Amino acid sequence: MDEGVDPTQMCQTLVNRVSQSEQLMAVTDPDILILFEDWLDELEEEAISYAKKQDHVEAVSFAQDLGLSERGASFLLSKLKLANKI
Repeated sequence: MDEGVDPTQMCQTLVNRVSQSEQLMAVTDPDILILFEDWLDELEEEAISYAKKQDHVEAVSFAQDLGLSERGASFLLSKLKLANKI
């Protein structure tokens, strides 16, 4: 691992995020989750269409053109690349 990386802290952060996700699922209305999943599917389709029209997609321009944060755009691009959708 890189110097300065604390594996214990990394694991704790991961556990905290999983816990937060489980808590969110426990208090979220199932109908809202369905709407969110539908929105995410539509966003992915829009992102795939956008990427097909570009020679090279960068997170900054992708974010601006689709109205996302740069961090959100980076996440979405990574997710689609890992799934071999773009």
